[in-house]
Amino acid sequence: MMFGQSSGGWRSVPSLGCRPWFSGLLLCTVTLLSTELRYTRGMQVTATGPQTIQKAEGESAILGCRYTVGPLDTGGLDIEWSVVSPDTTQKDQLLMSYSSGTKYIHENHALAKGLGFAAPDPSVGDASLSIALLSPAHSLTYQCKVKKSPGVDMRKVSLVVMVKPSAPKCWVEGGELVGEPVILHCQCAKGSTPLKYKWRRESGALPATATKDSVTGELKISNHSKSFAGIYRCEVNNAVGTEHCIINLRANKPPNRAAVIVGTIVGSLLLIIILLVITGLLYWKLSSRCHSEKEFSNDIREDVPPPESRPVSRHTSRTSSRPPQGSYSQVGATEVGSFSKGCTDARSPDSCTLVKYGYAV
Repeated sequence: MMFGQSSGGWRSVPSLGCRPWFSGLLLCTVTLLSTELRYTRGMQVTATGPQTIQKAEGESAILGCRYTVGPLDTGGLDIEWSVVSPDTTQKDQLLMSYSSGTKYIHENHALAKGLGFAAPDPSVGDASLSIALLSPAHSLTYQCKVKKSPGVDMRKVSLVVMVKPSAPKCWVEGGELVGEPVILHCQCAKGSTPLKYKWRRESGALPATATKDSVTGELKISNHSKSFAGIYRCEVNNAVGTEHCIINLRANKPPNRAAVIVGTIVGSLLLIIILLVITGLLYWKLSSRCHSEKEFSNDIREDVPPPESRPVSRHTSRTSSRPPQGSYSQVGATEVGSFSKGCTDARSPDSCTLVKYGYAV
C-alpha cells in the first residue's frame, strides 16, 4: 500500500502489484529494450589510432581498423577501404575489399599499387590497411567500412605524406670583421612546409645581441667581436624529419684604412702614368709611320724617267711647203741657229736635208 499527499491530507493509493497485467507489460518492454541495446552494440570498429597520420615520403603506413562482432551479427563479413571524395556530390572511390574469404584490389585506381591488408586474415578482427612506399599522392582521407549483417560500422583516417627536409646550406654574409654586422644564413632546398630553423652555438650560448628568424633561417649579429667566433649549428625540421649544417664563424681584424687610402692613390697614379706612356708610344709610332710613307713617295717621283719624244707624223711632211722655221738656243756663250727645210718626199724621210747655221759670239 502506497500513500499520496493531496490538498486535504494523505490518502491511500493502490499498489502496482495488485495489477498483474501492468507487470507483464513492463516486463515485455524491458525485454525489448535489452534486445535493441544488444543490436546497436553489435558491430564496432575499435581502432584507437590517430585520426590524422603524418608520414614521410618513401616510408610505409598502416591505417588501423580493428573491429569486434556482436552475438547477433551472423551474416557474411564484408570489408571495404575507399577514398573519401572531398566533393560531397561525388561518390567515394573503392580501393580494396574483402568478401566471403576473398581479397579484392581494384586495380583501376591509381593508388592500388602497394595496397594490402595488414593482417594475413582480415576476418579475425583486424581490417587495417597497409600502404607501402608512400608518395605525396597518398595524402587523402580513407574510410574503412566493416559489415556483418545486421551490424555495420566504419572509420575515417586522414593520411598526410610529407617530404623530409634536405641537408641545408650554411653561409656567412659579410667579411666576418670585428665591429661589423654579420648575418648567418641557413637554407633548405627541399622539404614539406612548415619548416622550422633553429641556431645554436657548439661552444656556448648565442650572442645576447643576436636576432634569429625561425622561418627564414637567418641569425643576425649586429656588432661582431672575437668572443662571438666559433662553431655554429643550424637545424631544420618538420613533422617527419630533421637535418642540420655547421659553419665556423671567424673574427677578422678590419684593414688599416690609411694604408688602403694610400694604396688606392698610388695605384691610381701608376695607372695614369702607364696610360700616358702607352699614349706617347702610340703617337710616336704613328708619326714615324707617316714620315716614312712621305719619304717613300718622294723617292718614287725622282726615279720616274722623262717622257719619250713623239715620232714624226705624216702631217709634218705634208707641211714642208711652208716657209722654213728657225729656232735658237743659248748654250754657254754660243748661240746656235738651225733651220729646217721641208722634205721633198714625205715617203722618204732620209731625203730631207737639214741645214744648220751657227754663229760664235
